Amino acid sequence: MGDLNAPGAPSRRFPPEPKSVAEARRFVRATLDEAAPETLDTAQLLVSELVTNAVLHARTEIEVTARAGDGGILVRVSDRRPERGLVPYGGPAYTGTGQGLVLVERLASRHGVDTGDAVKTVWFELWPEGSPSPPASDGWVTAPPRSGQGETVTLLDVPAALCLTCTQHRHTLLNELVLALASGDVPGVTAEDLAVALDMNDVISAGVTATLQRQHAEAEFGSLPLWVPSDAGPPMETLRAVLDVAEEAARDGGLLTLPALPRGRGFQEWLFEQISDQLAGERPTAWTVMPREPGAGTSEPVLWDAGQVQASRVATIAADESNRIIAVNGPAADLLGWPADDLVGQPLTALIPEHLRRRHTLAFTSLLLSGQPRILGQSLPLPALRRDGELVPVRLFVESQETGDGHTVFVARFSPRGSAPPARPPARLRSGAPQEAGGAPWSASPGGDRRTGVGRAGGTSELERLSLLAETGATLSTLPDLNEGLRRVGRVLTRWLADWCLVDLFTAQDEVERVCVMHRAPQGPWPEEYEGRLLPLSETSQGPLARALRGAGPLLFTELPPPGRAASPLDAHYAELFRKLGANSAVVAPLRSPRKVIGALTLARKGRGRPFMEEDLPLVNELGRAIGLRVDNARLHQETRKIAERLQRSLLPALPQIPRLQLAARYAASSATAEVGGDWYDCFALPDGDTALVIGDVAGHDLDAAIAMSQLRNMLRGIAVDRQEPPGEVLRRLDMANHTLHQEATATCVYGLLKEVGNGLWEFAHSSAGHLPPLLVGPDGRTRYLEDGAGLLLGVDPDLVRPQANDAIPADSTVLLYTDGLIERRTESLDHALDRLRGHAAGLAREPLDVFCDELLIGLAAGSDDDIAVLAVRPGSPP
Repeated sequence: MGDLNAPGAPSRRFPPEPKSVAEARRFVRATLDEAAPETLDTAQLLVSELVTNAVLHARTEIEVTARAGDGGILVRVSDRRPERGLVPYGGPAYTGTGQGLVLVERLASRHGVDTGDAVKTVWFELWPEGSPSPPASDGWVTAPPRSGQGETVTLLDVPAALCLTCTQHRHTLLNELVLALASGDVPGVTAEDLAVALDMNDVISAGVTATLQRQHAEAEFGSLPLWVPSDAGPPMETLRAVLDVAEEAARDGGLLTLPALPRGRGFQEWLFEQISDQLAGERPTAWTVMPREPGAGTSEPVLWDAGQVQASRVATIAADESNRIIAVNGPAADLLGWPADDLVGQPLTALIPEHLRRRHTLAFTSLLLSGQPRILGQSLPLPALRRDGELVPVRLFVESQETGDGHTVFVARFSPRGSAPPARPPARLRSGAPQEAGGAPWSASPGGDRRTGVGRAGGTSELERLSLLAETGATLSTLPDLNEGLRRVGRVLTRWLADWCLVDLFTAQDEVERVCVMHRAPQGPWPEEYEGRLLPLSETSQGPLARALRGAGPLLFTELPPPGRAASPLDAHYAELFRKLGANSAVVAPLRSPRKVIGALTLARKGRGRPFMEEDLPLVNELGRAIGLRVDNARLHQETRKIAERLQRSLLPALPQIPRLQLAARYAASSATAEVGGDWYDCFALPDGDTALVIGDVAGHDLDAAIAMSQLRNMLRGIAVDRQEPPGEVLRRLDMANHTLHQEATATCVYGLLKEVGNGLWEFAHSSAGHLPPLLVGPDGRTRYLEDGAGLLLGVDPDLVRPQANDAIPADSTVLLYTDGLIERRTESLDHALDRLRGHAAGLAREPLDVFCDELLIGLAAGSDDDIAVLAVRPGSPP
């Protein structure tokens, strides 16, 4: 290693121009021509990445030094801008541009950066395989670049993946502008403007990604402090103007990079506006409450994972932005008649009938260039084109997913519609009925059985198999009630595959209960005595059902033991049932969860139709696996909901009994969550006689939100009782305590004190931390919002002095505190929602307080997908 670091290594200087990248590669190859070929190739790759970074971010003369010795290689890349630190852009290593430092980390034996007064040098060493392990290096120093005076702005509810995707997209656009400007092809952008935009982008992106990397284990949406220079206003406007030019060039096809979709554009505008507004003294506004154009939702984007396509049992194909297929799973290849490997790389139009190709191309181009989604997220009945030219009726569902470098992948799922085309023979099925030991099988008719949806003469086709699996899964997935879902699955299976369907499940007490008995013809005999709780599963039970409940199967049986020959009462019960059904054959398969066997599925056929045969076993096994997983998930969901309900009830306080005060409260959990969330209310009497009223909402709808809510509620009550200070000061102390939590909560809250001042008047002193204003409803129906005392939400600035308001409350008036789930709807403005609340409340002014609260929920909470908390207080007249 001494030789590598000795002075006098060959070096060469390059101008800060794009052509220097290729020249640096040639210099390294010529200087290190005696190195091993694979090592030399890696050195060329890494030096091109580092020189590219210097051209983009340093924009000074670049010096490259290369030396070989002791079997290793040392390469140094120096620039004259040491104050510009390395810029970490984040994102996975497989993403496109902006990952030069990641490549060096992955491929170099050692790497690092040396910064002096006038020069910054990034270096790496390469050692051939089998060499002694080199001493460890310190790695990168990746502090965000800072120079001069600066301020920290706060970005609220930042979605991490979307933020990183937008960072990658900005970086790619600016990189292309550098290359385009070098060839003089960018009207409207000067070299000076582009340099300012690059520097400003470095400051923003480095700060954002460095913070997100530190917070990677936290919630998807969280607060993000970001340092920016105090004079960042003008450079920010330059960056926005340059990016506008780049986006327009991308839309016109002047750049290789595609323009951003609405979600990315909306987030980037919000990011820039927050920085500019907060530098001008404005308060932060959360990303999740910003209005935005259609298609630019606030939710976290789904990250692209090719493994999920391969693991899916639904026919799935993924295509990139160039309309090329990049991933195909087995069910899709079978459905469309292609080998999966042959489909990869084909244009997506290879699967689209000719009369629909122009329409598809126009819609696809419109989506990429305008960002306006027309079919994304919708289920469409369309024909798909097989390789042999045949049309297959399918239902298509397309969604977009994001790669780490800002590109979009379109994932299409195909659900077959209707019956299989008659021209194709069934695939992968063997003919012939098996013969079990101990007796001959029931006779099988060679003709098709028209009583079911499946042609029984040759088994099920691949299309029918996929359709059956898709319909079974969809039936169970869309019904919240497990037993009703299983009954509907039974109807599906008896329409497609069998005359009878039975589902037996273990109970929590390890007993067996028959929860579903379905017959293809409703007018047929119904063996009700065979439903419900079954006889015990004993050690002597050896019949098909007993074996399946122990995990064996799927099992095919075509004859039953003679009466009186069954090994146990459960076996005798099962045999007698099939004699009553008149079954000629049956298949019983275990229903498995990831942990254990949870039950059994039995399918039976009767009469002179084709009996079940051995080639039917794989399909029934797949059905059993799919039903078992969904039953287990449904049970876990029900168990989670029950636990969550008990947890939420335990967190809600009992209202105190206070003279001359009527109190009422309501809590309604979101129908879309596990019945637990961050909304809360509280009411308690203070030692000095005042009554404390609290309403709050922690960001989130999960167990973490409930934990944070409980911590804040308990801390608030402790601070209020101990200090007995004005509401604004109590909220300030609560915010300070909030910042000491391991995972600081972002929350809104109203804390108020209600006290009697005499002459039939009460006073309500309160302070609001970003919460919706309390509503005062007079006994005559007049209403007004108590809007004073509003301040910043909790979790932003613990040192902030919080305002406070004092309002007179006439006797027999109602003060209503509430959370946003009561009024906010995605389809209407907040002002309209507040007016709607006033109208409902005014009509209930003279109703008893319990009626007042219940009617508000009935009138306003229908269709809400958020938690709701309501606290109402009505002071009485003096005695």
